[in-house]
Amino acid sequence: MPLPGPLEVLSVSDLNRQARQLLEGALGRIMVEGEISNFKHHSSGHMYFSLKDSQAQLPMVMFASANARLTFRPRDGQHVLAQGRLTLYEVRGQYQLVAENLYPAGEGALWLKFEALRERLRGEGLFETARKQSLPSFPLTVGLITSPTGAVVHDLLNVLRRRAPQVTALLRPTLVQGAQAAADIVAAIAEQVAHGAADLLILARGGGSLEDLWPFNEEAVVRAVAACPLPVISAIGHETDMTLCDLAADVRAPTPSAAAELAVPEREGFLQLLDEQTQLLESQLRRRLAEMGRQLHSLEQQYAFRQPLRPIEIYRQTARDQQGRLDRAMTHLLNNFRQRTRAAQGLLEAADPQRPLERGYALVSREASGEPVARKRELRSGELLQIRFADGTAPARAGELGPGR
Repeated sequence: MPLPGPLEVLSVSDLNRQARQLLEGALGRIMVEGEISNFKHHSSGHMYFSLKDSQAQLPMVMFASANARLTFRPRDGQHVLAQGRLTLYEVRGQYQLVAENLYPAGEGALWLKFEALRERLRGEGLFETARKQSLPSFPLTVGLITSPTGAVVHDLLNVLRRRAPQVTALLRPTLVQGAQAAADIVAAIAEQVAHGAADLLILARGGGSLEDLWPFNEEAVVRAVAACPLPVISAIGHETDMTLCDLAADVRAPTPSAAAELAVPEREGFLQLLDEQTQLLESQLRRRLAEMGRQLHSLEQQYAFRQPLRPIEIYRQTARDQQGRLDRAMTHLLNNFRQRTRAAQGLLEAADPQRPLERGYALVSREASGEPVARKRELRSGELLQIRFADGTAPARAGELGPGR
């Protein structure tokens, strides 16, 4: 049968390369669930196995650099979730998944939750470098948020005492594992901030499984770390562990001991810096004194120093002239003020309500409310009134008021 048209002839290598590029470009990172079979841990450190379900299987490879982070030992028959990228091994023409992370099925669900929350919070900008604070150069008090027992708190205190004995460590004991840990950590951060003594915080705990470290992936804890007004150093788990608190903190330390080293300068280094700054200050003072000596010598050569009284006489004459002008201006202002005061006094006297009373007028008001009565029509028959004269008041009562009022 003739071919339908001219076709490009590909080598096997070209075909496999194009197929690999299509696979890698189409799917990206994926998560696959299945059961491990044919597991082999090669002497090179790489792991080779398959994931299978009831109907199919998928070849897998996990390189040594990736499987070094595993917190468990994979085995045949184990149900896992594998995260990685699908590719094609061109030499054999076999497609496979290159695993970047591997989780027991229970932890896999947590990991999916971790990934979803990380992407959402990253979208809000909680992990942006621009919002992170710098650590203070010479803190006086370091707030510690960790378990009060175990190696972590002892490592932190030992490093702080060794590097900077002048620094105060303020420990707020907290739960670091379990259902109540997240709320306790959030409260601990708030209490350290409210206390007002700490210059920065260290949030720390030892290593553990993803489930053990989960309180440091809770959204409330991550937001509390991100919103903390004090710089926060996160030291959660081992160097290979990663939590959302690590991403939200201002600085991530690989271990609690490293966190303490980042928090405070070493005493010897601090003293050396102080000595260097002292020498620099002395040098600057010497240069400044030399410059001031040259300026003083220059001033000594000026006319004012050779004839010191002449400028004083000039200033005295200028002051006398200014005093005369000031006296004349003050006299004018006072006269003007007196005139305005007399005019205002006359207006006030004219507006004094006592004046009409002294000319024979009277002020009528209601006795009950004190409300003034200005017109006859406002009166009510028999109403008690009070009449104010120039020399006092007298009661009165309104008589019968006719229809015309």
